[in-house]
Amino acid sequence: MDIPDREISLAEVRRGSGERGTPKLVAYDGIVYDVSDCRRWSKDMHEQLHFPGQDLSGEMDPGHHGPEVFRHPCVRIIGRLKE
Repeated sequence: MDIPDREISLAEVRRGSGERGTPKLVAYDGIVYDVSDCRRWSKDMHEQLHFPGQDLSGEMDPGHHGPEVFRHPCVRIIGRLKE
């Protein structure tokens, strides 16, 4: 997995809610993803469980969802979450 050198703060992820034309960003396991082009995020909520603009690390059940859900072609890795 190729991860850009860019560090992104949690505040920046939170601003990435898709509102007012902002990109839809989510973080998972220290990596930040842009899910703006994914149809399952088009209603600003994924599977009626997850909102963009959040760190989903503690919200996703590893037995059901893991990092493989971020390997779809519509998902772009944009950087690492700044600690």
